[in-house]
Amino acid sequence: MKVGEMVKLVIAVILTIIAVFLGFLTVKQVVAYHSAKNLYREEDKSKKIKIGFSLGTLKEERWVKDRDIVMAKLKELGAEVLVQNANNDDEDQLKQVKYLLEQKIDVLIIVPNDLEKASYAVSLAQKEGVKVISYDRLVTRSNVDLYISFDNVKVGKFMAEYLVKRVPKGNYLIVNGATTDNNTKMIKEGYDSVLKPFIDRGDIKIVKEDWAPNWMAEYAFNVTDEVLQKGIKVDAIIAGDDALAGGIIEALALHRLAGKIPVVGQDADLAACQRIVEGTQAMTVYKPIDKLAEATARMAMKLARGEKLDVKNTIYDGKYYVPYYVIEPIPVDRSNLDDTVIKDGFHTRDQVYRNISVSR
Repeated sequence: MKVGEMVKLVIAVILTIIAVFLGFLTVKQVVAYHSAKNLYREEDKSKKIKIGFSLGTLKEERWVKDRDIVMAKLKELGAEVLVQNANNDDEDQLKQVKYLLEQKIDVLIIVPNDLEKASYAVSLAQKEGVKVISYDRLVTRSNVDLYISFDNVKVGKFMAEYLVKRVPKGNYLIVNGATTDNNTKMIKEGYDSVLKPFIDRGDIKIVKEDWAPNWMAEYAFNVTDEVLQKGIKVDAIIAGDDALAGGIIEALALHRLAGKIPVVGQDADLAACQRIVEGTQAMTVYKPIDKLAEATARMAMKLARGEKLDVKNTIYDGKYYVPYYVIEPIPVDRSNLDDTVIKDGFHTRDQVYRNISVSR
């Protein structure tokens, strides 16, 4: 073999060795990169999702149920849940949201005490990159990531439809919930749509319509008592919720009219269900909180993981159209209370019928 050929052969061998070595290094780096990436993914999966739950109030029975069920559902899904209650105080709710954000939450679930004032709390969360779910009460003009609630317009319709069947002509008293709660407006939209033709014909007259600050039952009592003391005849009453219905019925009892004037409400509170079987409240609108809570928990986890919600409905919050997850409410009176509220385990039969004797 000639010297020139030997040199070429040696060079070729050296180049081959270098190429193999470089290839080995590249493969090693790729393996190391993917191993690190997979490890990061595993660490990311194992990282506990943290959810903040800010409630405007726990005064009404239903909000205690909401809190407990939402917490339970989120914990089942592996999340850590931090809960704050503002006790109907807007400034406290803002402070509590700030506290939750300091805890590095991934998602904020908020029940606003005030539909407008809570928008600042939402904006703080958005600045921190925290996703926001407006739970059952809409935070207006805030562009939340999701509003989840029942069909509140239908709630109002159910109330009015029930009453006009029983009292198609007469004087109606209406005590709405707080003006700071967007649900109040939606419920009013619902019952107005049903009552309007009756009012236009002169069959129904609204003798008084009022709004109870912070959904105070005492306010509903005073409004009803004042109307009755003036000697105004009342044939039917719409209450913004069951707590207000309770205040109204106390006033009716004072005038020996409890059970004689049909009163409708919403939430299917235990006290309301007891009044229904006792005959002092005509109906309520049952809103299966477990369905609301379960859907909220699922949606919160999706938002935390950056997954698509795939919610088709939207609602206008006064400035933006936001995704709206809608759950159907159910009208309930004595005829179907056992097959709905009790059958679902929302309340037990013993709880509902505690004050009266019934055949088992």
